[in-house]
Amino acid sequence: MAQPRTSGILLAVLVAAAFAVPPATAAVASIDLGSEWLKVAAVHLAPGRAPIAVAINEMSKRKSPALAALADGNRLAGEEAAGITARHPSKVFARARDLLAKPFPYVQSLAESLFLPYDLVPDARGAAAVRADDGQVYSLEEIVAMVLHYAAGLADAHVGLPVRDAVVSVPPYFGQAERRALTQAAQLAGINVLALINEHAGAALQYGIDKDFSNASRHVIFYDMGAGSTYAALVYYSAYNAKEFGKTVSVNQFQVKDVRWNSKLGGVEMEMRLVNYFADQFNKQLGNGVDIRQSPKAMAKLKKQVKRTKEILSANTAAPISVESLYDDVDFRSTITREKFEELCEDLWEQALTPVKEVLTHSGMKIDDIYAVELIGGATRVPKLQAKLQEFLGRRELDKHLDADEAIVLGASLHAANLSDGIKLNRKLGMIDGSTYALVLEIDGPDFVKDESIDQILVPRMKKMPIKMFRSIRHTKDFDVSLNYDKAYELPPGIPSHKFAEYSISGLTDASEKYASRNLSAPIKANLHFSLSRSGIISLDRAEAVIEITEWVEVPKKILTLESNVTNQNSSSEAGTTNGTTDSTENLSSGSDNNSSTPIDESNAQEIITEKVLKKRTFRVPLKVVEKTTGAGTILSKELYSEAKSRLEALDKKDAERRKTAELKNNLESYIYSMKEKLEESTDILTVSTEQERESFSEKLNEVQDWLYMDGEDAQANEFKERLDQLKAIGDPILFRLSELKARPAACENARLYLTELKKIVENWETKKPWLPKKRVDEVVSESEKVKGWLEEKESLQKSTPAHSPPLFTSEEVIEKVLDLQDKVSSVNRIPKPKPKIEKKTKEEEAASKEKTAPSESASDETSQEPKAPEEDQSASATASDTEPEPHDEL
Repeated sequence: MAQPRTSGILLAVLVAAAFAVPPATAAVASIDLGSEWLKVAAVHLAPGRAPIAVAINEMSKRKSPALAALADGNRLAGEEAAGITARHPSKVFARARDLLAKPFPYVQSLAESLFLPYDLVPDARGAAAVRADDGQVYSLEEIVAMVLHYAAGLADAHVGLPVRDAVVSVPPYFGQAERRALTQAAQLAGINVLALINEHAGAALQYGIDKDFSNASRHVIFYDMGAGSTYAALVYYSAYNAKEFGKTVSVNQFQVKDVRWNSKLGGVEMEMRLVNYFADQFNKQLGNGVDIRQSPKAMAKLKKQVKRTKEILSANTAAPISVESLYDDVDFRSTITREKFEELCEDLWEQALTPVKEVLTHSGMKIDDIYAVELIGGATRVPKLQAKLQEFLGRRELDKHLDADEAIVLGASLHAANLSDGIKLNRKLGMIDGSTYALVLEIDGPDFVKDESIDQILVPRMKKMPIKMFRSIRHTKDFDVSLNYDKAYELPPGIPSHKFAEYSISGLTDASEKYASRNLSAPIKANLHFSLSRSGIISLDRAEAVIEITEWVEVPKKILTLESNVTNQNSSSEAGTTNGTTDSTENLSSGSDNNSSTPIDESNAQEIITEKVLKKRTFRVPLKVVEKTTGAGTILSKELYSEAKSRLEALDKKDAERRKTAELKNNLESYIYSMKEKLEESTDILTVSTEQERESFSEKLNEVQDWLYMDGEDAQANEFKERLDQLKAIGDPILFRLSELKARPAACENARLYLTELKKIVENWETKKPWLPKKRVDEVVSESEKVKGWLEEKESLQKSTPAHSPPLFTSEEVIEKVLDLQDKVSSVNRIPKPKPKIEKKTKEEEAASKEKTAPSESASDETSQEPKAPEEDQSASATASDTEPEPHDEL
């Protein structure tokens, strides 16, 4: 069935060689922020590199832990945070994305079930916040901002300049509160969110961008089981014809038809089955009623090893587990078979099929109608899960054309490129994604009677985004508006109420009272204007009262001249008027009509005769909209946001200082080891330094090394720099003499070769370029002789100078002199060959030539026509024919 053309967002493949703006500004990023991992892709148009690439982290890995840590006053993220999880589990915050905008009791319960030993506290909104070891409380928006700040840093490092525009992926079950909170967290991290993209839409983009659907449309199911959740999305791919540059072209597009999910089922749930299984084993091993579940450090160690064991089971039928000093200096070792693992998760396999079954049921499609079932997400690598899907779908092979880890982030990067103003695209792919929740409008106010004609469903489920909506309410008093999730569907995870936003609309009562005495032609209405953004966030943009008034007004009827008016007055003593009706629409700010009069000209006097007509006026009065949403789902207020921003900026500054200190410390340590190695192993260094100099330098190196590993552990950046400068003051002159030991002779040899070559160049000029000025050539020869004399003199003196003394001349000086000489040679060599001279005739020759040609030209003129008199003569002769000539004296 052909899919009709829709106004979805167009996306495209990048052309690396095409630039819309300079490469320095053509960069955007995408961030796939998962429950446990994050991936970053950068779109950067620069010569010699792929336009879209996944950014690697400091460990050269393509995915990073979605972790933030606050330890000893320092902020850590990604791999650094993961490195201290086993030692300080209460200081490392995981699953922060999934705890956003949730009530405190839900967050506390989820953290306990996952053995996350956070110091959780409720904030003023009723949401959860975490308390660091220094007592400072951070909202979960700030924790997520720390993770996103780390992700943005990966994009910056990949591109080589700051990248601030990004698209961030979200799971389909994210509701309004989670989407708003994540957007605000990104803003705290200094990221300009171009859009939030549903994970399934990102994967669908990556799947369809390089395919052609003009010959046949197809339905594809994307099945994603990640760390914390599972969903199945049904996507329809098709093509439509469009005009482009006067030609008909086929444009691919896709539409997300449906998506269903289980927000609690994922790889972590399988790991928790193993964690509890091994915890019971270790408890039996210890005895005495000890339960290691009460030890945060023990559980952090166990969870870390269980993750590795689960990965091994995906490729092997059995896997070992080994944890050193798991609890009370007791080691734990065990093994588990894949069969036992599948038994522990027996109830999960059927749950994993539910999203696929629901998608098929609600869409009315059969398995045979599905072209492909694409697997994405790390947990889809579990063999038992794949076997259950194959059994249900009746297929021998599942589709794995996409990278299970990177499909979403790469598709999101295409979306980011399309939304960016600075990147040129081609090969269009239309994207039509929809709201994953149905949203309902409710009105509450004094004397408000629900109008059944008003559609309460403001946004139907899977309604395409973005879109603007309008609702008109007949009422005369101020009222409240609430936005709710449709009760026919489940709520977002952890959200206790269907109501997610509430607004107060005021100004309608005053407007109604003001115009109550006027002749209203229709009931007063309040128009509400909503918008659903491409991020899936709905908002009430504005409201206005619409008041229609009908009244009699005088308007000009016709214009009569003074003469005709007098005639009419003589013939009739009464002038009748005709009534009519007209409509007009006015804004309240336009005011009433103003009539202007002009003075009557006696020669052309006019008089305006008016008539009464029934006129309808429409006034639009802006209403005041105040959001009064409360609860854990509200975003940070301006004051709280400002405080959070200040805290994060202080951490940014501290991070920069910490990185600088670490860099200087590493530089100092590297210099010490490098110089010690040279002093011990290099034979040339014995030539360029004295024994006393080496001993003194070695003692200084040992002294600074001892300080580095004792008192210098907690030193500041300036202390490391100061000691490094002290060492370089001794070591750099030795290193310079060491480098000159080989560089100077090489430079001298190259200079001599060039001087020899220059002689041949000059000889070649004499034979092949004789036009070159002799003076310029002599200057080059003279300069070459000077360089040769200087070089011989310096080399002679250097031979009598000890190698451990400062050199009398350097390789750099030799190179500079040769370069100066080469510039002079090039300047002379570029002198062009002069053009051949054209001999000009002398004045006498030109005069003689003219004399020869003059007689022939005169004869020719005489035979062809009579000579013409000058204009003055012609004028004089004309005058003489009319008048007699005046008498004059002969000269």
